[in-house]
Amino acid sequence: MLRARIIPCLLVHRKGLVKTVNFKEGKYVGDPINAVKIFNEKEVDELMIIDIDATVENRGPDFKMIKNVAVECRMPLCYGGGIRTVEDAVRIINLGAEKVAFSSLAIENPSMLKEIGSVIGLQSVVVVIDVKKKKILKGYDIYTHNGKKKCKLKLIDFLGELNSIGIGEVVINSIDNDGKMEGYDEELIAFVRDYTDSPLTVLGGAGNLNDIERLIHKYKVIGAAAGSLFVFKGKYRAVLINYPNREEKSKLFKTI
Repeated sequence: MLRARIIPCLLVHRKGLVKTVNFKEGKYVGDPINAVKIFNEKEVDELMIIDIDATVENRGPDFKMIKNVAVECRMPLCYGGGIRTVEDAVRIINLGAEKVAFSSLAIENPSMLKEIGSVIGLQSVVVVIDVKKKKILKGYDIYTHNGKKKCKLKLIDFLGELNSIGIGEVVINSIDNDGKMEGYDEELIAFVRDYTDSPLTVLGGAGNLNDIERLIHKYKVIGAAAGSLFVFKGKYRAVLINYPNREEKSKLFKTI
């Protein structure tokens, strides 16, 4: 089994970092470079940065921003947002990122993932799946464009397609739990875990380290990702970049 990782997920909006609740109400939490410098000091396992404007604005990646972040970053970096071509992905990897993440492209043109993987390696290709619970029936709907565009593709079918490609990693993100800090959606995790062959990272809802410990030990995921948990502190959600120290992490991983 791959070693589990604890991953801060940072959202870039209009050049700054924001944190959302249910993909809405983005609160400014700081400058990307300053956040990366602090996470360096805290010896973060991996960092995920998503430009949430790129696809919505129908533009490509902000390569200048990616370069600046990658130069500062001393941990593995995953970048997502606006990547549409093999050339985009190669350029981002060459700038220093270890992984590139896809959402809408993976649904609109999954064959492109295979093409990109043939050049940079499928282990570097990550698919982020943003989902909401169905309002009436059981199950989940997939959304893109910051939760604004509902997809007709069924989650179980999409996971099967990603399995056939041999994708490097799946990140499942609960829009319903986003930013609430009330815990991960365990029903969603159990479902996706049963239907994906890829290493799984879970995002959306972590409120404390106990949530991460439970996620890693009960569901054997390889990635516990969070946003609010690592940028807010206390019941008033004061902005404070934080991350478990070595002692705290050793306790989280003690039975793995």
